[in-house]
Amino acid sequence: MAVSRHSNLGRVLSLTTASTLAIGLTAGFEAAAQAPQPQKPQSLGQIEVTATRVPEPVDQVPAYITVIQGSELRARGVTDLRGAVALVGGVEAPPGGDTGPAGAVPSFMGLHEFDAFLLVVDGVPWGGAFNPAIPTLNLTNVERIEIMKGSAPVIYGATSFVGVIQVIHYPAGQASNEAQIGYGSYGSVHGSAAIVLPQLGDFKQSLAVDGHGLNFSDSREKIAGGNILYRGGGQVGGGALRVDAGVTAQHQVPSSPVVRQEAILTTLTPLDANYNPTDAKIDETKYHGVLGYSLPTSLGIWETTASVAYSKIYDIRGFLRSDLNNDGSANADSQNQDRSIIDTYFDTHISTTLPGNVDLVYGLDVLYGIGRQRSKNGEYFAPLNGQGPLPSTLDLHVDEINDVNDRRLFVGQYAQFDWKPDDRWDVVAGLRLNETNERRISSHVDGFDPTANVSATETESNTRLSGTAGVSYRAWRQGEDETVLYANYRNAFKPGALDFGPDYRPDILKPETAHSYEVGVKGALFGGRLDYQAGAFLLDFKNLLVTTTDADGNPLVQNAGGERLKGIELEARYHVNPDLSVGGSFSYHDARFTQFIAAEGGENVDASGNRLTLSPLLLGALGVFYAPAQGPYASIVANYVGRRFLDIANQAPIGGYVTTDVTLGYRWPRFSITLHGYNLSDKRPPVSASEFGDQSYYLLPGRSVFLDFGFAL
Repeated sequence: MAVSRHSNLGRVLSLTTASTLAIGLTAGFEAAAQAPQPQKPQSLGQIEVTATRVPEPVDQVPAYITVIQGSELRARGVTDLRGAVALVGGVEAPPGGDTGPAGAVPSFMGLHEFDAFLLVVDGVPWGGAFNPAIPTLNLTNVERIEIMKGSAPVIYGATSFVGVIQVIHYPAGQASNEAQIGYGSYGSVHGSAAIVLPQLGDFKQSLAVDGHGLNFSDSREKIAGGNILYRGGGQVGGGALRVDAGVTAQHQVPSSPVVRQEAILTTLTPLDANYNPTDAKIDETKYHGVLGYSLPTSLGIWETTASVAYSKIYDIRGFLRSDLNNDGSANADSQNQDRSIIDTYFDTHISTTLPGNVDLVYGLDVLYGIGRQRSKNGEYFAPLNGQGPLPSTLDLHVDEINDVNDRRLFVGQYAQFDWKPDDRWDVVAGLRLNETNERRISSHVDGFDPTANVSATETESNTRLSGTAGVSYRAWRQGEDETVLYANYRNAFKPGALDFGPDYRPDILKPETAHSYEVGVKGALFGGRLDYQAGAFLLDFKNLLVTTTDADGNPLVQNAGGERLKGIELEARYHVNPDLSVGGSFSYHDARFTQFIAAEGGENVDASGNRLTLSPLLLGALGVFYAPAQGPYASIVANYVGRRFLDIANQAPIGGYVTTDVTLGYRWPRFSITLHGYNLSDKRPPVSASEFGDQSYYLLPGRSVFLDFGFAL
């Protein structure tokens, strides 16, 4: 029945997308408006809200912040995080990983961990008190994306260390007013539309929908589903009301990671062989709603936001064991798992301006999450040539049943001021009191020996301060050119993440902490044509959660003792003329364990001084964009990822690689046709490590090409 419900909802979303596209085609012939064109894609001269909650010019904020316009993403055919951050200095987000082909594992400051950054969508933490919910992230109708390096220890609390990505969709009553349909490699299809709905009195509305069926070089791997996002807003009772409602239905069939043997990936398994059981899937239905209200008062602007999200997930798959046995006995472990996650978020704060040109924001927020999971695990044989029959998990003996019921509560009271004594200086400082509580009830039922059944209840509470202080100084300004120097310090804290894996993990690990320092420069030159920013950072980490293996090859999550991340990052964009620009970025990261004795494969490995796994020393990007209002347009973006290590012992190096994405198109007043090519060099390096499979690594997806048709609505 679960499969049927997912299938029916997916069909509803697909029909809704098709209907909206049909309306868009009709409107495209009748509308007098021109199609929106890509705006000047610059990082400075923009307004951000991620660092300060209130709108603030990027060049004044004492932090490394990049703003990416949604119009540029649409022109480049970007539909995932990898493409969105392609030109951001020091950031990468290879797709895939344990959350499926719709997921990604973003990396900031050389730390390649999917839960170390904060994902925010329209002011709400996306994933709540648990982990960033990347598989359900929707980039349709995006107005802009703001990326801030480092933690957000005051405004958004105990949820991030190395970076914040905030995706901001067009508000109610506004939209990209575009529709598109596309066909691509391996029979993939996608379509999307974003329109302004009729206004009801003073109440504004907009709607964005998308549907997709994506296939890959692995014939079993796929993503199918759709999203609907409704936004409404208007004046009510002297204030501004915001209403958001969204539904996502998604079906994924995951790929199989490749096993590492000693220092190299095995050659015993063919490229794109899939060893998952025949009923493998990651199906998710997610509903979310947001209510917001903003009211002018005598104390300042009082804003309140409340949101709730519910996800139901069926996660069925299997992983080859690292011994790669091929004699017909069991060589793979399976899981048949279902889980439900409830995320709630509440924030209320007042923003006011005090004498002396001081902006003050103070308030409190609450993250409350409930995660429940049951995993029925077994084992099976998968022929290594990838050609033999594979079982369904329904036909396997249930070796164990592992249950988790986890409740998390994060409460914070915060205050942050922004003081501008004159037009050169900007001082930002804030403090937050974090109060966290977690209660985890877990049990293990043994399928062979009932006397081995166990259960446990763990609780953990923490009360801890976090904070930030930063200053920026405009050292020079002439016309549109300027040079701004900045520095900041941040103290961050975060309870350990729960990965919802198949294993019995009753222990609540120690919370992670970090102290970071950053200095940098940003500005503009050549009459404002060149935007640039560069920063150097030092971050001392304690108790980072890492995944190793026990003597039986089972995943083992543990706290690493200490880590130090340091490096330099820079990016720039030169606007040759209004239609042509060239951009690039470069970073050097040195991310190492300072003190860590790792339990790996039943042995202790002294990793002190070793580089963190999958952390490249060098990252680089170069892009050229030609985007006139009408006629031919094009873009090319090349990314370089440097040498990395696959293991904690640093005995398994992997070389660097370059990927290239290209867009070629032609734009008429209301229509466009575009050819998008992704990873045209067809590089397939390992990009993410599995936390569920022993010494297993996911590969970068291969080359794909899409032909898209766009319409103005």
